[in-house]
Amino acid sequence: MEVAVNLELKTLNVKQDITFYNTSNDSLISIVLNDWNNAFSDKNTPLAKRFSDEFYRGFHVAKPEERGSTTILNLTDSENLALEWERTDKNPDFIVVKLNRKLNPGEKIDLHLTYISKIPSDKFTHYGFGQNGGMKLKNWFLTPARFENHKFIKNNNFNLDDIANASSDYEVEIKIPNNYSITTDLNSVSKDVSNTAFSSYLFSGTNRTDFNLFIEKQNSFRSYTTGDLEVLSDLKTKKLNDVQRAIVINRVATFANEFIGKYPHRKITVSQADYDRNPFYGLNQLPSFISPFSDEFIFEITFLKTYLNNYLKTSLRLDPRRDNWVYDGIQIYTMMKYMEENHLDQKMLGRLSDMKLFKSYNITNLTFNEQYNYYYMLMARKNLDQPIGDPKNTLIKFNEQIASKYRAGLSLSYLDDYLNHNIVPESVQEFYNLNKKRQTNRYDFEDILTKNSPKKINWFFETIIDSREIIDYKFTNVSRTKDSVQFQIKNKTGIYAPIPIYGIRKNEVVFKTWIEPKNNNDSIYNFERKNADKIVINYDNEVPEYNQRNNWKSLKNVVITNRPIKFNFAKDLEDPYYNQILYIPTLTYNYYDGFTPGFRFHNKTILDKPFTFDINPAYSLKAQTISGSSAFVWNQYYRNSTLYNVRYSLSQNYYHYAPDATYLRLNPMVQFRIREKNFRDNRKQLFLFRQVIVNREASDYITDNSTPNYSVFNARYSNTKTELINHFNFMTDVQFSGDFGKLSAEIEYRRLFENNRKLNLRLYVGSFLYNTTNSDYFSFGLDRPTDYMFDYNFYGRSESTGFFSQQFVMAEGGFKSKIEPSYANQWISTVNASYAVWNWIELYGDIGFTKSKHQSADFVYDSGVRLNLVPDYFELYFPVYSNNGWEITQTKYNEKIRFVITLSPKTLVNLFTRKWL
Repeated sequence: MEVAVNLELKTLNVKQDITFYNTSNDSLISIVLNDWNNAFSDKNTPLAKRFSDEFYRGFHVAKPEERGSTTILNLTDSENLALEWERTDKNPDFIVVKLNRKLNPGEKIDLHLTYISKIPSDKFTHYGFGQNGGMKLKNWFLTPARFENHKFIKNNNFNLDDIANASSDYEVEIKIPNNYSITTDLNSVSKDVSNTAFSSYLFSGTNRTDFNLFIEKQNSFRSYTTGDLEVLSDLKTKKLNDVQRAIVINRVATFANEFIGKYPHRKITVSQADYDRNPFYGLNQLPSFISPFSDEFIFEITFLKTYLNNYLKTSLRLDPRRDNWVYDGIQIYTMMKYMEENHLDQKMLGRLSDMKLFKSYNITNLTFNEQYNYYYMLMARKNLDQPIGDPKNTLIKFNEQIASKYRAGLSLSYLDDYLNHNIVPESVQEFYNLNKKRQTNRYDFEDILTKNSPKKINWFFETIIDSREIIDYKFTNVSRTKDSVQFQIKNKTGIYAPIPIYGIRKNEVVFKTWIEPKNNNDSIYNFERKNADKIVINYDNEVPEYNQRNNWKSLKNVVITNRPIKFNFAKDLEDPYYNQILYIPTLTYNYYDGFTPGFRFHNKTILDKPFTFDINPAYSLKAQTISGSSAFVWNQYYRNSTLYNVRYSLSQNYYHYAPDATYLRLNPMVQFRIREKNFRDNRKQLFLFRQVIVNREASDYITDNSTPNYSVFNARYSNTKTELINHFNFMTDVQFSGDFGKLSAEIEYRRLFENNRKLNLRLYVGSFLYNTTNSDYFSFGLDRPTDYMFDYNFYGRSESTGFFSQQFVMAEGGFKSKIEPSYANQWISTVNASYAVWNWIELYGDIGFTKSKHQSADFVYDSGVRLNLVPDYFELYFPVYSNNGWEITQTKYNEKIRFVITLSPKTLVNLFTRKWL
């Protein structure tokens, strides 16, 4: 390639020659060239849709000059004959070049290309042009795709850093302005600075699938030599000097060289951009002034993870998408071995583990390596884990970047511990060396492991790698004598996997044996007791086991069958040896109770569990009475069904609904949750059935209080598919009580257009099936529901005037102006719409009909301006014109403004978790 860099236009002018050798046994009539830079060309590419799926807004609202593209000017063969090529709208990130003649096995062909690569901003993926005028370049040029199993691999760019390039030899001549520097992991051949304005560099590389280029005004990379390898790094660390960094880099590079194999190239780059794309998630990301780790350790773990990632990506000639578990497995497994050798006593919480304040927490006992299992288990307990052998692009974001990655490393560590003959490390080295000779895939690695293993390990690939089956064992029929212990093992899931049994005495291991329980659960095991006072399954977490709370049995004379209770403040990891009760102070607010401090007692540890309770007694400072809430929940998960969760719950609330009256709500409920087979599909369905029982004290403040106590049966179905560009929700709701029955439906649609304008549409229809009530308490509300089932967080639910009456909840009629009649006791039909005119400023309008008994239908409408600062969480509505006339000119206009404010931390957290799950 001859590349001329235009830093002003953010373009690369490329003249490229490709000599393509057909090393396959197939005759080729076309060649596929990867063009991942063109994935940034518009808002409808597969990459853009991936950003939308994960609620990343930056790409959609970006300026045209911030996007990238590839403009092909010329493509000919060795005889300068034009070649036909195709790039479709569906697949803009690769091109298919149709050859003028059939290319037989062993033959070669020359392609000559001229094109312009417009580089995107680095704010999308951390690669591209930066604010300082430089460029971080990756996947910016056209290159032959990997050929395997009689076809070219045609992968779209999904921002997963998993391009499947054919292994190639590179020769790159690049011209940049004289006042800029260049850093690359290619080998330097020559440098020409004879031109006063531009410098020309020549680089080369052999047997590579990719390379990095960094163009900067001020070179931020420093060079470190370890053996015959040059390491170029710009990882940020302010408090370490060059000598300290060099020691860490040498230690990591030496370990990787010895544990995995000799790096096949002379240079490697370890950049801050690489790390920022895929950081080590954990407490090391905290600001330095509160970090529990030393600066040297943070730099070491940062460098280790990034170095190993680049080390393997540039060495292993795998398909990084389909064979991703091999990359992840070797990377995390190597990190675990590195920590065992260099930081064996390092804890997950670092220095916090030594503080007396945290000594009672189970999380402080975890070693640094044990955290990997808990990150994986976060997803397993939510029933969101996926097979680690699945292609990388099918994983949800949390699994792709964290849980599946860690599970892959844990799996190799599990196999290593089970085989116990250095089989796995030797197999990693053998596989790594094989990659220096030829293109490989995951099955080559699996064949090497199988060949080297003294035992059958087909279960490892079938269960651990290629399925999401869970492992769970427990003891049954335990008996002991002074010298021996006898027991049976129950396989709770029927999934075969070896498991270690430990004998523990005073928290010290006195024996450890691997057993291989069969599915029949009939095997009886006898071990020499060796004075053990407890036997434990999977004591050191070698096996990624679903539930460890059933893993131990006491062998003491007085057998304690119930776990003792342990109280901890705030949050902790699950402790299998205790029943944990967590407590934390709370503070809630409503107009009638005022500020309501309380204490919340619950058992919700960091990992989800089937049964949870949450009890929150509180004291109302304004009413000077006891109040509070409680909830008891049982979750039942189905691993291999689209009906993935059934949730049974019973909740209770006791607060004031008026200045002089309290309410008690009981809410037994069952929910059926349905998801798509493709976990990345954002469509969710819910069936809900509940009985809402309300007892209210009589109130002199409420004039319409004819039905203080009532019970409502409610059934609801919702179907939601949401992403950044499109949001669709359909819900239908039916309610039955002694005095009324009603049916309603709601359709909501949200669309973000290419011009960054946003349209919101909502249709609501509701009708009474029967109604013998004599008040509007159960009627449909036009601008504000009465919320007789106490579902919404109204701060002043009984207020009809004043600030709290202006709180808006999008429910029922959804109007913002207060229009009479404000209730309908027969039927209602409304349409709510808003359209963004600039950023978060929107125009809204509502129209509808309301009908009450013995009255004709009323046509209602309103309009105004909506400040949609944080959708559904913080919004302001300014009415302009409605049935009431020009409201903006009327007196006391400030009392007509409506607001949405959500104070619930749990609700706000959903804004940030939706892109991960």
